[in-house]
Amino acid sequence: MSEIRVTSVVGENGGDRVGLTTGLTVGPLTGTTGIGATISHPGHAQFAGVCTATSFVGSGANLTGLTSGITMVDQWRITNDNNKTNDQVIDSNWERSDTFFAQIGTGMSQSSGVFTFPQTGIYLVLAQLQMNGSASYAGVSVEVSTDSGGSYGGFTYGYQNMSTVGGYHHLGLHGICDIANVSTHRLRMLAVNNASTQYSGNTNNYRCGMTFIRLGDT
Repeated sequence: MSEIRVTSVVGENGGDRVGLTTGLTVGPLTGTTGIGATISHPGHAQFAGVCTATSFVGSGANLTGLTSGITMVDQWRITNDNNKTNDQVIDSNWERSDTFFAQIGTGMSQSSGVFTFPQTGIYLVLAQLQMNGSASYAGVSVEVSTDSGGSYGGFTYGYQNMSTVGGYHHLGLHGICDIANVSTHRLRMLAVNNASTQYSGNTNNYRCGMTFIRLGDT
């Protein structure tokens, strides 16, 4: 194969672009190489290595193969009160929120207060509680199982001093959980109190429930 070596190629009037009908292969290159030109071609530009740029300009509407940062958001609440004593699962009247809520992705599955995850990943779990009753303290423990519900360990935990102010008390908890196996990982909310406590539910408002946000891959 022959080659032609030049320092520059310009159009016939010194300003026009030079057309290459069958494409152009450049390389190998070392160091930093600048191309001060606009490359326009109806075909495709392919880079075998890493393409690094300080900025990209234009619409990304036709880009494919990109993963958005948040791929799953789900929220569940109880629609009616759960009256529970210590160590009882908040297990009834669960529904996916449907008031000004839009689910992202597949979402969680729930059975009697036990939640399973749609895919592996790092999840932010947020719990919200509204409580009432005669207990001197009340709250919840959000627990995770890695053996399909055979045993549970504490994940995030908290309670309120219920005796200081009468009426309803509120509590918020959160934690980040690594779900490495969707077949064996489970999550539930367990009552923490020293007397029967009302964990308040409502079908139109989010009073007691949990929000799940998948942050990224495990």
